[in-house]
Amino acid sequence: MKSIKHKILKGVCGLVYTAAVFSASAQIIPAPPQVNAKGYFLVDFTTGKVIAEGEADTQLAPASLTKMMTSYVIGTEIKAGNIATTDMVTVSEKAWAKNFPESSKMFIEVGKQISVDELNHGIIIQSGNDACVAMAEHIAGSESAFADLMNAHAAKLGMSNSHFINSHGLDTDEHFTTPRDMATLGAALIRDVPDEYALYKQKSFTYNGIKQYNRNSLLWDESLDVDGIKTGHTSEAGYSLVTSATKNDMRLIAVVMGTSSERARKVESKKLLNYGFRFYETITPYKAGDSFAEQRIWMGNKENVSLGILEDTPITIPRGQHKNLKANFELDNTLEAPLAKGTKVGTLFLQLEGEDIAQYPLVTLEEVEEGSFFSKIYDYLRLQIMQ
Repeated sequence: MKSIKHKILKGVCGLVYTAAVFSASAQIIPAPPQVNAKGYFLVDFTTGKVIAEGEADTQLAPASLTKMMTSYVIGTEIKAGNIATTDMVTVSEKAWAKNFPESSKMFIEVGKQISVDELNHGIIIQSGNDACVAMAEHIAGSESAFADLMNAHAAKLGMSNSHFINSHGLDTDEHFTTPRDMATLGAALIRDVPDEYALYKQKSFTYNGIKQYNRNSLLWDESLDVDGIKTGHTSEAGYSLVTSATKNDMRLIAVVMGTSSERARKVESKKLLNYGFRFYETITPYKAGDSFAEQRIWMGNKENVSLGILEDTPITIPRGQHKNLKANFELDNTLEAPLAKGTKVGTLFLQLEGEDIAQYPLVTLEEVEEGSFFSKIYDYLRLQIMQ
């Protein structure tokens, strides 16, 4: 039977049911704030809901935001067992700190052996360009080969508007990314390499007797629970910052690229995060395995079957609008036994203001076997009459 979407059940042929309907006055949500940057992006980590954006797909120079990808590659290599944090790396002449006189560095010296763990801290916390080259050579043999790895990971993550030439982000032709792609990379760090991401909240790191502080000043802001991610600056790129913060069960990722100063990137990032947390919330109306409805099943050894979902249903909505959520489900066909547990029989729709905002497969939460010969005949005749 072809599925048809109805609001009201009429007999067994109306295969869409409104399971929960709430009403409340509409919440007024102000427009996103004006952000003084070349490009910006604000997204919910859990749901992927884009809350605010401006020039999000404009290709911009990433500067040291590049080190997020260098770090992601390092994290995946450690996770895969290809390298270990205890491995010792010999510093080459190309990785020598003196090659980066006017930029951030870890102050490593040629010929010296340094652990992967120390270099990793030097990249993430000290933003060391020298440490990036040392790790690129350790992993891939050369920085150009490492850039190929970076671009392969970018393609795998769907960062379709990014291209990397080096491991540190100093300005060069054909080295670019976008605010949207940086948010994608930030989410990948948090999701795919959590041990690597845990380093981003550290406020300082000391190497060779030189203590340097994390340039992400929002780590010290007590009004926000910020635990990453990375700053960037060159004369061409301006001042950029990718930030992630949590509040209750909500995690946001904010990207601002190309602001005019260190203070501006902090102010604009905080502006975005405060807007997202103040006017939006991420909730989970239904959990995996929750029974959503009891539905009539025909020709079975029982009259009803429990229907539900196999995954959580996190959604990001305007704050206070959870009371206006509607949950409907649509059956693919009239339910007839036998049906195995976990069989997809329809779709669950979550709706707000009359629009579908999320949908999930609706499945049987229990097995239903065929009924007796006489019960099947009886059900068959009833179906013919009702249809």
